[in-house]
Amino acid sequence: MSQPWDYIAKLVCIGDSGTGKSSLTIRLCEGRFSPSHDVTIGVEFGSRIVPVGPPASLELGIDELASDPNNPNPPSDDETTNSNTGLPSPPRKPQTPPIQKRMKLSLWDTAGQETYKSITRSYFRGASGALLVFDISRRSTFISCTQWLQDLRQIAEEGIVVILVGNKMDLAAQQSSGSTANQRQVTQHEAEEWCRLNNVTRYVETSAKSGDGVERAFLEVAERIYRNIEVGKYDLNDRRSGVKGFGASGGKNRGVPRTVTLGMDDAMRKGNGWSGGCC
Repeated sequence: MSQPWDYIAKLVCIGDSGTGKSSLTIRLCEGRFSPSHDVTIGVEFGSRIVPVGPPASLELGIDELASDPNNPNPPSDDETTNSNTGLPSPPRKPQTPPIQKRMKLSLWDTAGQETYKSITRSYFRGASGALLVFDISRRSTFISCTQWLQDLRQIAEEGIVVILVGNKMDLAAQQSSGSTANQRQVTQHEAEEWCRLNNVTRYVETSAKSGDGVERAFLEVAERIYRNIEVGKYDLNDRRSGVKGFGASGGKNRGVPRTVTLGMDDAMRKGNGWSGGCC
């Protein structure tokens, strides 16, 4: 029986209250949308296993990460010419398709209200990725992103992958009937420029209501974490990295899969060596 996943990564959804963080998590994990959702108190948890790396990653089009600048036009599998003899070289043998890697996203949906910030900020520790969410129909939630990002980078590990998410894009779609006005208050250009100025990886627009862009946002984070794994940026046996390989424990049980239950009180633990890691 094959292992259910190759890596597990801790992600946090952060941003002001009412931006749709919980709806995005529910849409990804359960494939549904609820028009009414209770305000998140503290932190809620969800998980989803997603493909990372080729062949699935080819559909994402994150080519700037995968391309080799020293070899922009690699030879194809077709017949090539030997530069020394000028004669055709034997055709390449077909390569075995790569085995699809899978990553389990451990999603922590944090409350956006100021009352709970002392709790939710503790969950930033050990996160390898973050979705910074704002509501494109409320400019105030976009302005707050600067403070959220500062808080995240003060607490989380250096190099955390951050994606800016403009949610509720369905409110920006002007219907032909004229019954729904365009409620957009933040343009795509503004958001992309903010990402450039704040060194944030990418801007993605989503609609938890329709599902548009939701998987793309989470897959972008997962794929970029996977690329970091491939180049050795994480210690998969260190909880602080927010990433773990399947069965990695750093101890005598290394290589044996473990089931770990994470509770709400985990964020408040200070002793016993716990550092807020993903697993």
